[in-house]
Amino acid sequence: MDDDHKSRTQQKNEARALQKLGEQLVTLSSEHLRGIDIQEGLLKAVMLARKTRSHEARRRQMQYIGTLMRNIDPEPIQNALKNIRHGGFHKTRAFKKIEKWRDEIKKGNRQVIEEILSNCPEAERQRLAQLARNARNSYKTGKGEKSSRTLFRYLKEISDF
Repeated sequence: MDDDHKSRTQQKNEARALQKLGEQLVTLSSEHLRGIDIQEGLLKAVMLARKTRSHEARRRQMQYIGTLMRNIDPEPIQNALKNIRHGGFHKTRAFKKIEKWRDEIKKGNRQVIEEILSNCPEAERQRLAQLARNARNSYKTGKGEKSSRTLFRYLKEISDF
């Protein structure tokens, strides 16, 4: 079916989908919004919608955002939103892996150090061994968590997740 011969229902469904995409933009943080390449007019409308507290005024602003969305290619915005959602997942997974490494090192698992050295080419064996030794000793004596935090920061720094 051509773009010119779409049914009214199909046109309305597409308009609603674009409005929902605009609503997703409104829920993003300012940092994520700056990372998406969107037109200036749409960006202003999104920022205004974020500030609007009245239910009816917000609804009208969302409709206006949907109208603006019809005049642009939504694919780059959809890809950016997908990257933002998946990026959070990958960051969480990487964080959990680093935590696991740290905890295994604190318990005395020396094989983890070899795994880290093979996975992280920037890792310095001597520094990692020293941080691991400090974290293990602090863990055994039950003293502060400073060495554990230092080890975690180093693992985060050298990991390329």
